[in-house]
Amino acid sequence: MSDIDYRGIVLNGLWKNNPATVQLLGLCPLLAVTGSVVNALGLGLATMAVLMLSNLAVSLIRGFVTPAVRLPAFVMIIAAVVTVVEMVMQAYTFELYEILGIFIPLIVTNCAILGRADAFAAKHPPLPAMLDGMMMGAGFLVVLLLLGALRELVGEGTLFANMHLLFGEAARGWQVTLIHDYRGFLVAILPPGAFLGLGLIIAGKNIIDKRLKDAAKRRQPMDVAASRRVRTTGKVV
Repeated sequence: MSDIDYRGIVLNGLWKNNPATVQLLGLCPLLAVTGSVVNALGLGLATMAVLMLSNLAVSLIRGFVTPAVRLPAFVMIIAAVVTVVEMVMQAYTFELYEILGIFIPLIVTNCAILGRADAFAAKHPPLPAMLDGMMMGAGFLVVLLLLGALRELVGEGTLFANMHLLFGEAARGWQVTLIHDYRGFLVAILPPGAFLGLGLIIAGKNIIDKRLKDAAKRRQPMDVAASRRVRTTGKVV
């Protein structure tokens, strides 16, 4: 337990190995349902719950499953968890469940979920396995929200419309109209808009990564010079 890098698990899920912007997994539902923030949030929360619970279950049974049947066993666990999440959404957010439609049951086929179960949860104890699922799900959720907000803003000129579908009647007034008398930009809420928006998000992440890498390179010669000066004079000036 002591050699587990919890900070690395968090950074991998949210940034370095993000399932949407780095691994490019689960793109079908990501591109299909992110026409608004509420749709993106609904699918993102459902996916994060499945990742957490399936990782936990796989970790708990990892000592009892033989390598020959591990993948069918993992798929059965994921399918059971997705069914539970689907029933909860039917009970509490039925309208949103109908809007998301087939993409909730199709969480079973999300490669990121089976991939994390086999690559991480099957080899680690329950706590880090569950944290890995939560962080991978959170990274996926953040990308969904960014893309949903971008498409809703450009396509409709609003943010947080129809949030009552997820949070009840109290959230009906959360809608923010940023552009009044906006006629809409249809491409943004159609599939081409989803591809363009995701491309912009990935490009932004790559630019940030490059700047961080360049900054690290610029600091490196200074560290080396300082180390040499220590060996020569005995102190850093």
